[in-house]
Amino acid sequence: MTLLVTGGAGFIGSNFVLHMLRKYPEYRIVNLDKLTYAGNLENLREVESDPRHIFCQGDICDSDLVLELLRRYSVEAVVNFAAESHVDRSILEASAFVRTNVQGTGVLLEAAKRHPLKKFVQISTDEVYGSLGPEGKFTESMPLHPNSPYAASKAAADLLGLAYHHTFGVPLVITRCSNNYGPYQFPEKLIPLMIINAMTGRPLPVYGDGGNIRDWIHVLDHCDAVDDVLHKGNDGEIYNIGGGSELRNIDLVKLILEHLGKPESLISFVEDRPGHDRRYANDTGKIQQELGWRPRYAFEAGIAETIRWYQRNESWWKRIVSGEYQQYYKMMYEGR
Repeated sequence: MTLLVTGGAGFIGSNFVLHMLRKYPEYRIVNLDKLTYAGNLENLREVESDPRHIFCQGDICDSDLVLELLRRYSVEAVVNFAAESHVDRSILEASAFVRTNVQGTGVLLEAAKRHPLKKFVQISTDEVYGSLGPEGKFTESMPLHPNSPYAASKAAADLLGLAYHHTFGVPLVITRCSNNYGPYQFPEKLIPLMIINAMTGRPLPVYGDGGNIRDWIHVLDHCDAVDDVLHKGNDGEIYNIGGGSELRNIDLVKLILEHLGKPESLISFVEDRPGHDRRYANDTGKIQQELGWRPRYAFEAGIAETIRWYQRNESWWKRIVSGEYQQYYKMMYEGR
């Protein structure tokens, strides 16, 4: 099979590319990535000389390029990871999120209408459901209630995809995953931010009272789930993915400090994010029952492995946390 993977130089996308090429020696992947701030070809060093991995720097909003790639390489399936994904950045400026997440997905769907595919996997997020109270979990049949520009852009992309499936027969499947962690995650996200700040003795900025709850999943468990959806998912369906590891942010931060032998005095509570959702948790019964998927990583083991990865790969993240990222960091956290 030949896959078009969009956003394949980002955190989850690059882990998926590596996973697929390791597991399926006969597969070929065309990797389309714009290489924005969060895209990094160093993530793909393992396959940089592998003829099964064809990298193309480009924009999913470029309709001519997308259709050309589908036709030139006889692409049989699309997995769309390409997205602007950081909630804080969407609050600062939403236009890039609308362009990439909505318009870009529309371009891919329009190309899929013209170039028959076996499967189109739209990678979404549990944030499209909104916020939960202290009880219950998100199910695939719940109404959408996105509370940030990022979540709204992903919800719009989901609805557009379902419309293309219903109207034009595009063989679309949607996945909605909980919060990911693992190697190669850009350090604006919570876990790598806290690991790197703790390692370097900097304050660990925690929003509000630290009581916001997230369901954490190791990125390789997410890749396994997308693999199953690609090969066994039913067209027109939505599958929630999650690790079943709910933690308050403050407890997660304290756990990271404990693993690194750093004092809790490094924690610095900062002004909360506007509209900060209180709790996310995914009900994964559907994907488990229909496709047989189960997460393999226990959170304690997974976070310990992730911390070790950042300790062993200082050169990777030190190159990232310079320049433009430093300006963004100061804007987000200094003075809050």
